Amino acid sequence: MSANTWRQPTGDGDIPSGTGEASSAGTPTGGATAAVHESRRSARRFWSARRIPAAIVALLSVAGIGLLLYDVVSVRADRPGMSWRRQLAEELATRPLHDIWMTVGAAVAMALGLWLFLLAVTPGLRRVLPMRQPTGIPGTGEVHAGLDRHAAALNLRDRVVRVSGVQSARVDFGRRKVKARAQAHFRDLNEVHADLDAALSEAVTNLGLARKPTLDVRVRRPKKG
Repeated sequence: MSANTWRQPTGDGDIPSGTGEASSAGTPTGGATAAVHESRRSARRFWSARRIPAAIVALLSVAGIGLLLYDVVSVRADRPGMSWRRQLAEELATRPLHDIWMTVGAAVAMALGLWLFLLAVTPGLRRVLPMRQPTGIPGTGEVHAGLDRHAAALNLRDRVVRVSGVQSARVDFGRRKVKARAQAHFRDLNEVHADLDAALSEAVTNLGLARKPTLDVRVRRPKKG
């Protein structure tokens, strides 16, 4: 998820003619280290209800089982079975295993089964970042709060553009890493980069996430022309 903003330059006299870039990527440091370690032991992601895949599987299962049950009842009532079932049974009995259609059918069935298995064992809801559970407060043991990733990116972007010298910024908030790309139209790049590191580190800590992401900050000059 990404967020973008632009801010007009405050003046032309402070804009240097040279170009450059400053970058860094590292792990979070500071006074919140203990909270980060604690949150990594208890972080729980939100699980998706998977309503659409569950509804599709349920409808297909009901349709297939209902059709098969109707055919079985018809045969038990001394009526001829459906032609498609007799033809399918004959094809499965006569076609060799190395037949192209047998291979394609097996591959499709395996792909569908793998897809359903992945849906069953993965949480989903990648857009929601789990937050730290409050400690020391009675009645909050069952609180499970989350923060939308887009909202977190907007929050960090607003902090980035407040840094002196930043002309434009882009923030991508991933599950484990925050990528901030800024353009500085005045001030030294290393100074802007240091201020961005401090501002983003404080902002990420204030978000109260269960797993504090690492920061990847890069600052460069705007392109000429």
